[in-house]
Amino acid sequence: MTIAVFTFSLLGAMALGMPIAFALIICGVALMSTIGMFDAQIVAQNVINGADSFPLMAIPFFMLAGELMNKGGLAKRIVNVALVAVGHLRGGLGYVTILASCILASLSGSAAADAAALAALLVPMMVAAGHKKSYAAGLVAAGGIIAPVIPPSIGFVIFGVAAGVSISKLFLAGIVPGLLLGAGLCVSWWWVVRKENVTPPPRASFREVAHAVVDGFWALMLPAIIVVGLRFGIFTPTEAAVVVAVYSLFVATCIYRELKFSQLYEVFVSAALTTSIVMFLVAAALVSSWLITVSEISAQVVDLLKPFMGNNTLLMFAIMVVVVIVGTALDMTPTILILTPILMPIIKTAGIDPVYFGVLFIINNAIGLITPPVGVVLNVVCGVSRISMEEIIKGVWPFMIAQLVVLFLMVIFPELVMVPAKWFAGY
Repeated sequence: MTIAVFTFSLLGAMALGMPIAFALIICGVALMSTIGMFDAQIVAQNVINGADSFPLMAIPFFMLAGELMNKGGLAKRIVNVALVAVGHLRGGLGYVTILASCILASLSGSAAADAAALAALLVPMMVAAGHKKSYAAGLVAAGGIIAPVIPPSIGFVIFGVAAGVSISKLFLAGIVPGLLLGAGLCVSWWWVVRKENVTPPPRASFREVAHAVVDGFWALMLPAIIVVGLRFGIFTPTEAAVVVAVYSLFVATCIYRELKFSQLYEVFVSAALTTSIVMFLVAAALVSSWLITVSEISAQVVDLLKPFMGNNTLLMFAIMVVVVIVGTALDMTPTILILTPILMPIIKTAGIDPVYFGVLFIINNAIGLITPPVGVVLNVVCGVSRISMEEIIKGVWPFMIAQLVVLFLMVIFPELVMVPAKWFAGY
């Protein structure tokens, strides 16, 4: 009964056009009324407690860092480094997009910000070179979703807080899976362009390569600072977010000097608006999360999944399929906040490593950002590239399928995630 109330109240509120945050509160109120414990003070208290978390302070700083990188020239220099490195290969601009996506992912952690920056810079270049615009935009969108997987990742911060899992371990465990997603995109891009008659740009000279690397040195240093700092315990993920934001501000204003002090107000306001949306979602989700625990919905879901409990691979397959389906209708943040309190008791009962599950869960949610009809990153790339949704959906399919294949390979072979995770995180 409680599962039905939870599902229909949430979906019903969303069907009426209610924002996700308010739908989550309505869902919690419906559950409270069903079990006979409605109290407005409990709702208010849980909303306040939902945002009262030290690790969540990382979110505004990562949002700010993403804005600073895009406006301050760091993203442009990363693209230039990728261009001189692999731009001369057949279909080279596609590989430039993938390499730049992986590097940018290690800077901001925001899929939408990375995709917007790359779409503005690379889609026109790829179209001018002779590639189909649908495939160019689709590749940029698929590359953008690597951002929530390679640290720093806003998705890992939200999941870590909701699930009570070490965010540092999640960050370090996401490095290799994120690179594997990039490798999957390389294979699918090779398959897409194998019959295209496109002349690649000439190979960059040693002098051009050296100039691009020197020019982009300060941007390229940031991933190393983050990984080394987390690996050796120099700073926590929350402190890492502050380091990233301050470093980006310093480089953008004092070294590259592309961000004027007069533009800072606009950057701060933009980051604050995006942060407020995410934080209100997190706060509202605690109402439904608390009610999920009190009404024992997790225990009921465990009972439904008992046929799979004897085989962790089958269980993970079943969970991943469910998350893929949910991801077609919900954005990443609400999906994490809604499903985490339901799924974590199942993961613990089955004896699955929470870090391993967290990495696959976030990858799955990231793929949801490019699944129609809701895909947020698809909409961002559509707007920036001035392409219709129908065209970009046709162009993104090969790349989305490649990333789903990588995801399910990690389900079959957990070592792909856990071996490098234990080395990086030292556990």
